[in-house]
Amino acid sequence: MSLQLVLLVWSCHMLFWEKLPEWGSWFSGFIERLPRSLAYLYQAWHCPYCFGFWAAIAAHAITGHTTFVWPMAEQGSALLLLLAWLSDALVTAVLVMLVSVSYSALSGPAVRGMQLTQEFKQAMKAD
Repeated sequence: MSLQLVLLVWSCHMLFWEKLPEWGSWFSGFIERLPRSLAYLYQAWHCPYCFGFWAAIAAHAITGHTTFVWPMAEQGSALLLLLAWLSDALVTAVLVMLVSVSYSALSGPAVRGMQLTQEFKQAMKAD
């Protein structure tokens, strides 16, 4: 099992849906100027699982990395190879969603704790 593909797809999801929209209006303007079908895909693929599946297939085709090794697919027919790619994309999508949900669950309390610490330090300086 290799987590390279999971981390690559999750980081792309985080970049496109969580970070770029916050970095100014240029990205939102870019999305608005896309053809309606591509703009719809951007809206529909906000879910890490949905994006993860298709991005895993694309990333596998580009990089050759897989999350799980499917040795039977390499010696088998084209149908087995297709099933291995789809199965690997499904597993990768589930792991991307798990990582995304875990990151959100951990980052919320951590950010709140940091804010409370900063407020406490500022209150101590004011006294």
